[in-house]
Amino acid sequence: MRRPDSGLTVLECLFTVAVAGTTMAIVVPLTSEVLDEIRTASAARYLSGRIMAIRMDAVRRSTAVALRFETSPDDYVFTAFVDGNGNGIRTVDIRDGIDWRAGEPEQLSYTFRGVRFGLLEGTPDADGRAGSGTDGVRIGVPRILTMSPDGTATSGTLYIRGRRAQYAVRVLGVTGRTRVLQYRSGSRTWISR
Repeated sequence: MRRPDSGLTVLECLFTVAVAGTTMAIVVPLTSEVLDEIRTASAARYLSGRIMAIRMDAVRRSTAVALRFETSPDDYVFTAFVDGNGNGIRTVDIRDGIDWRAGEPEQLSYTFRGVRFGLLEGTPDADGRAGSGTDGVRIGVPRILTMSPDGTATSGTLYIRGRRAQYAVRVLGVTGRTRVLQYRSGSRTWISR
């Protein structure tokens, strides 16, 4: 039995520090991985919601509305545009001010730290093709995702990656709807989220 005025021995202090250090060594990487997963999943859902919002805007306005993706030094920047002359959103019309900007430019990493467009190295695309590159914006050469007033859209896939997490937002052209997919590296499969 210990006396009330006695303290801890050096051995007890070292044991406590060792247990605390081991616990932190386990918890910190797990927390980092979970945060990466949450941020990447949130970014994919945000982008899906943003696409659905421009779809509703196109129907409400009875004209085409689009998200235009432009490369920047560290990722893509996307901006909403509205068709100003009834011939769809075109790069030349954006340049000439005919198709006008309907919002501020956005970048995923502004809101979701560590998240960007792209495929992680060695990850097959959602169609199962390995080695198809790491570019995350696959919606055609002009990189303009257009929603028409009848609810249809440009088909394509937008890949969103964190440090280890991988998601995709698929846009289905005929319906204009989106699907969020998650890549499971263990089984090497894409699943619907």
